Amino acid sequence: MIRKTRVAFSQVDSENLKASLLIVIICLLAYGLLIPWLGFYWDDWVFAWTIHFLGPWEFIASFLPFRPLLGPIFALTTSLIGDTPLAWQLFGLCIRILSGFAAFWSFRQIWPEARLQSLLAALFFVLFPAYNQQWVALTHANQELIPLICFLLSLGFMAKAVCEPAYKFRWNLIALILAFWGLFPTEYFFGLEVLRPFILWFILQQNHTEHSSIFKRVWFAWLPYLLLWLTNTVFLYLYHRSPYYSSYGMPLISLSGSDIKTFILHTLEEIIHAIITPGFYAWGNTLALFTESLSKITTWLALGLVAVSFFTAHRIISRLRLSERNNASTSNFSKQVIMLGMIGMLAGRVPSWLAGLPLEIAFSADRFMLSMMLGSSLFLIGLIDELVQQNNRKILVACVFIALAVGWQFKAANTFRRDWDNQRQFLWQLSWRVPALEPGTLLITHELPLAYETDLSLTAPLNWVYAPQLDSHDLPYMLAYTKARLGSGILPELKTGIPISASFRTMDFESTTDSVLVVYQEYPGCLRVMDPGYSDADTVPGVTYMLSDAIPLSNLDLILTAAPQPQLPRSLFGSEPDHAWCYYFEKAELARQTGSWQEVVRLAETALQNGLQALQPSEYLVFIEGYANSGQVLEAVQLSQKVLNEKPELLPALCKLWQRVQRSYPTNRQIGDYRQSLCITDS
Repeated sequence: MIRKTRVAFSQVDSENLKASLLIVIICLLAYGLLIPWLGFYWDDWVFAWTIHFLGPWEFIASFLPFRPLLGPIFALTTSLIGDTPLAWQLFGLCIRILSGFAAFWSFRQIWPEARLQSLLAALFFVLFPAYNQQWVALTHANQELIPLICFLLSLGFMAKAVCEPAYKFRWNLIALILAFWGLFPTEYFFGLEVLRPFILWFILQQNHTEHSSIFKRVWFAWLPYLLLWLTNTVFLYLYHRSPYYSSYGMPLISLSGSDIKTFILHTLEEIIHAIITPGFYAWGNTLALFTESLSKITTWLALGLVAVSFFTAHRIISRLRLSERNNASTSNFSKQVIMLGMIGMLAGRVPSWLAGLPLEIAFSADRFMLSMMLGSSLFLIGLIDELVQQNNRKILVACVFIALAVGWQFKAANTFRRDWDNQRQFLWQLSWRVPALEPGTLLITHELPLAYETDLSLTAPLNWVYAPQLDSHDLPYMLAYTKARLGSGILPELKTGIPISASFRTMDFESTTDSVLVVYQEYPGCLRVMDPGYSDADTVPGVTYMLSDAIPLSNLDLILTAAPQPQLPRSLFGSEPDHAWCYYFEKAELARQTGSWQEVVRLAETALQNGLQALQPSEYLVFIEGYANSGQVLEAVQLSQKVLNEKPELLPALCKLWQRVQRSYPTNRQIGDYRQSLCITDS
């Protein structure tokens, strides 16, 4: 008998090991393949800058106005990992794998006989395709995924406490500690606590038939967790109304008069949306992989991963034989998890709904889907378990969802890879064009062609590059988008002499609109520093007034042209890229600023001899002016015609350029004749 028991336990351990290995493989395929080419995004930059310049313990004060108990988590992990993107991407991958382990283990404690379903639900959980911010690793691993792991484990240990009465106190104590760290650091998972009494009911229902007895046991088992939840509710309420709090509000909805009907309709619509979006649309949306252009190599890579993931998952799961010992105790599994899934999706939506935040599968709102991930994974496995009775077909259907989700996440990872490359290109181009900056400079633009960063998050690398020895809480530089900041304290008006004041976590920035440098970049295209002497609305046709009206503020005296090029940290930005078109363009604009027209021509000749071409026709303007001011009028005319052929909308800008040249050389008849013919066409 003892021998048989040991064999059974050995088999279970082997199955758990193989199931865990599958979770690792699937996470590597979905999230790990592009890690060497990924970096920092969104708030990652702010946090990495804080680690490097202020130290990990700065997070205690940094999170005080937002989520005070996140500070210790950040302080601990950042002390261990440091400030390099690769380390954080690897950490984020490990945390994601651990979340899969936590889900699998906890599901096994709650439904010990539903071994196959527990594994499939855990795989759905780690691949949830409505959440696509895995690669904002420094931020979300600490801010949400670690608390989520704690919450999941608290459910598992609570189940052990019920099923193992001899160790009830021990397991409940561990579960309560984990529940604390799942709820108090972030409000994301506040609503999920409502799942706990239902889980207790399902566990106790396996051994009791009288509902009154089950209800009493559920109540006493849940009571300590309920008290913790109520404490968390009071904490959130008081903290959100304290003078320390400075983040999302909780807009109150009026229930009086005619608004009651609107509120009820809005709530019903939100309930439907909160079930359909994560429960159906998120998974069905992965089919869009098959609508991608087959001319892209990334499409073939994603589809190849779908195939590899399907065959890998199907082969391993089929060989595990997890369904062999399922018995009557799992007969209600599908109904239980469908109900739990629906409740979990609705409860997971509560915090973001109260804050008035959108429910969308798009950056950056998809981060709110994290709290609905548990509910969605349970809901999906419940539907499959209910609708597909044969286990081999059940595995087949589940593996289709798993494979599609892997491909979807890889596709998302590739967008982050491109964005990281664009970020580094932006900062390298800025360093080529701007060797150094006067402290107090505010860089403004309408918006940069970067997908996963805000202006304030980019303020961190801006200071990292131009203030590498900073040791105070006073920021020397800031970047602001007119799209988001015009009319705020950062940029009150597009007028000179206006004071600027902004807080940046625990740092402050003070300046005036006399210390503004306007930049512009379209995609594809090089970064342009807007010089009022050479740039106006005609040089950027079609842009918003929030950029064109800012150009007169651009003060190029803030650029210290004689300074050496800044040294960008290799751990962040890699080696200096090959000198392609944008390098010569940036250096040409710098040479124009210092009046070095011969250097502009030299750069033009080098670029053109190397077979390089402008990414945007407007990038030829500096070279046209360089040729014309160096006496090479024919080359300037030919390049002007090329610009007109490619973008006729630049005719007014070309006319003004040749007018400037003629003022410098009023007796040059060739210049005068071409200017006259050009400007007559313009008029």
